[in-house]
Amino acid sequence: MKEETLVFAALGGLGEIGMNMALYGFGTAKKRQWIMVDCGVSFAGPDLPGVDLVMPDIRFIEAERKNLLGIVITHAHEDHFGALADLWPRLGAPVYMTPFAANLLEARRYSEESRPHPPVRVIPQRGDFKLGPFHIETIPVQHSIPESMALAIRTPLGTVVHTGDWKIDETPVLGEVTDETRLRAIGDEGVLALISDSTNVTRDGISPSETDVRASLRDLILNSKGRVAITTFASNVARMRAVAEAAKEAGREVIVVGRAMDRVSDVAGELDMLGDLPPFASAERFKSIKRDKCVLLLTGSQGEARAALARIASGDHPDVDLAAGDRLIFSSRAIPGNEKSIGNIINNLVRQGVEVITDRDGLVHVSGHPRRDEMRRMYEWIRPKIAVPAHGEALHLTLHREFAKAQGVRDVIRAFNGDLVQLAPGRPAIVDEVPVGQLVKDGHFIISAMDDAIRERRKLGFSGMAVVAIAMDERGNRIGAPDVALIGVPQQDDEGEQMEDHLRDLVEEVWRSVPKNTRRDPDAVRQALERGVRNGLNDLWDKKPYTKVLIVEM
Repeated sequence: MKEETLVFAALGGLGEIGMNMALYGFGTAKKRQWIMVDCGVSFAGPDLPGVDLVMPDIRFIEAERKNLLGIVITHAHEDHFGALADLWPRLGAPVYMTPFAANLLEARRYSEESRPHPPVRVIPQRGDFKLGPFHIETIPVQHSIPESMALAIRTPLGTVVHTGDWKIDETPVLGEVTDETRLRAIGDEGVLALISDSTNVTRDGISPSETDVRASLRDLILNSKGRVAITTFASNVARMRAVAEAAKEAGREVIVVGRAMDRVSDVAGELDMLGDLPPFASAERFKSIKRDKCVLLLTGSQGEARAALARIASGDHPDVDLAAGDRLIFSSRAIPGNEKSIGNIINNLVRQGVEVITDRDGLVHVSGHPRRDEMRRMYEWIRPKIAVPAHGEALHLTLHREFAKAQGVRDVIRAFNGDLVQLAPGRPAIVDEVPVGQLVKDGHFIISAMDDAIRERRKLGFSGMAVVAIAMDERGNRIGAPDVALIGVPQQDDEGEQMEDHLRDLVEEVWRSVPKNTRRDPDAVRQALERGVRNGLNDLWDKKPYTKVLIVEM
């Protein structure tokens, strides 16, 4: 009989921040049952032109879909559940999530009717359920979104604690504290492995409390004479509530601007997370409220071009504007890669006389992830035999590995996406690899990040495009003059000559170089023209544009 093993692999989230997707498998090498934990996205950078969202390549678990028992979502941040609607049709497994996450998914479905609707089984933040050989207990943890959970995954070969995103905040504005009592009890039972957040392993101490941010925002709102606008992550309901409480005290009305903020505030209100605060107003109310009587809650804290803040900063929003004497607070921290777009927004607003306050100026934001002293406490509670650092780039995972060793953990495995880690039986080790990669959402399509369309867009973005159209008869004679066009290429050279004239000359030169008997083969003509035009433009311009030759046979 083949030996049963407990294995772990990440399809996203190890070696990067975002796009979290973890797999746990139990059984023999040829017959394993699987659960998936989280199904997240990340946001595309300039290396993926025309793309908004990036998600894990799921071909490995898609091939195993008949053995996938369920998908468990630890919380409703985009990097943990944002890919669910797009990828679920390829997986088909039941989805388990808390009421807040489920309602947020449902609200999105109503606003984006084309999205498929996964079958959701709503579970409590504190509870347990079984999926085949996996007995899963959900444990409340504090984070920057409601109803975040850690998971204790019990199997015949031992218990794994998967923390998800978490921090220790003894005085949160909203929700339960991280459940030290339950986590200690699980540690007392004996824990095989801890799979835990690495995001803030570079930072010493303890993260400030959300209550401290509430006090700071209250002072800034109460001391403002003009409009106050605050941009933060739409999912941060505690921050939303803190702003609304301060606005109420100041006699101001809260106006919510941005679809994501609207959606979250509606869900939070339905679940009674906003208490007895006055209802929020929509953007249409803006022009009828005095400057000192409103607080704006805006989407766009990461500089997103189509979000409310960017449109307001550029004067492009149909309902809302800011003016000299107004105050904008960035109650957020820039995700790496977004600094330039955020800087552009700040500069636009400062030019207009708006006062901009960021976390450099005061305590207007705290992270939802643990610093080193908090991580140390988690290791003291759980006391695992094995640690696998998660949720971080290579630097974070490496520093977390050394940190875990310093806490006395016997075996620490630094794994990356695609590494198959055998947790039990025997000493843990990376024993195999599973296929990984990236998928991108391109319009309504899900394609590989390595698709030719993406590669061609990169080329177009760097060096433009040359198009040539030639009509030929069946004997290889050209009919009429060629049509040419240049896209993304300078119109003139340094001496003022038109680049399209150079292109026509190149076409004529290459055409004459093609032997007459070869001209009967349209493919050979096309290849010769593409190669000759591309090389000729490179000699002239020192760039090789993407070149397309169209042969029309008459």
